[in-house]
Amino acid sequence: MDMILDACIDSVKMLPFLFITYLLMEYLEEHASGKMAEAVERSGRLGPVIGGIVGIFPQCGFSTAASNLYAGKVITVGTLIAIFLSTSDEMLPIFLSGHLPPDRIVKILLVKAFIGILWGVLIDAAVRRILKSGKAPMDIHSLCVKEKCHCDDPRQEYKDMHEVRDLKEHAHRHHHGIIKPALKHTFNIFLFILAVSIIINLVVEAAGEETIRSFLSNKGIFVNFAASLIGLIPNCAASVIITELYMEGMIGFGALMSGLLTGAGIGLLVLFRVNQDRRANLMITAALFFCGVFTGILIDMLKVSL
Repeated sequence: MDMILDACIDSVKMLPFLFITYLLMEYLEEHASGKMAEAVERSGRLGPVIGGIVGIFPQCGFSTAASNLYAGKVITVGTLIAIFLSTSDEMLPIFLSGHLPPDRIVKILLVKAFIGILWGVLIDAAVRRILKSGKAPMDIHSLCVKEKCHCDDPRQEYKDMHEVRDLKEHAHRHHHGIIKPALKHTFNIFLFILAVSIIINLVVEAAGEETIRSFLSNKGIFVNFAASLIGLIPNCAASVIITELYMEGMIGFGALMSGLLTGAGIGLLVLFRVNQDRRANLMITAALFFCGVFTGILIDMLKVSL
């Protein structure tokens, strides 16, 4: 029963982030002129930097917002990766409750942000080089079609503008035109997150946290692979266990980074729900895993510790 209650609480916490994100996306779809679209295009290269900084705040809502924005082609894959890698999920609250020195906590957060930014920039550069093109144009409407929220087609809206004589009536229709689909998007994703979170919580409870702890107790390079794999679990239990093991001295800084870098919380789960390109979703997941393992091993090889 506690597992179900925890899943409900965690899911409810995301509602404000989800609604604000969808409201913004609906607004962009209805009002984004050519100049606004061009501005979004130009900001693409700075996306990973902004994403890496934003991601360090202890809210999994940012990763869910990023997944939706990526599905709508508002941000680049590098920006998405940067946010996923830098997001801290439950790490910060546990560090604070464990009375870890503030300067040490800040250093760990900055390292995560730097790693996220670095990988994000490199991935965006690689994508541009391979595809020989920039970020794809915004396509929020496709997300609306998938969610069946019955958003108005922008082209039809433009046509309808000439048929509306009363400007106040037109403004009133636009105002309600973005709130209703935003609420529907939010409700659909909320139910999905809640259902999956309950299932994952029940599985974690059945398997037992000790099983996960013993899985991470191995030494050598394997611990980086194990930590990264555990980090991919879209549940706060993963970041909690990895952080606690680090504080107890059972795993090193490299393994901590391996696990927390891949720990994007519910963000990865939402990505598979809202983004139609399954191949891209799998590649993003593989990239997260690779970044976590490679970075953790490199940290251990360089004997970096915090």
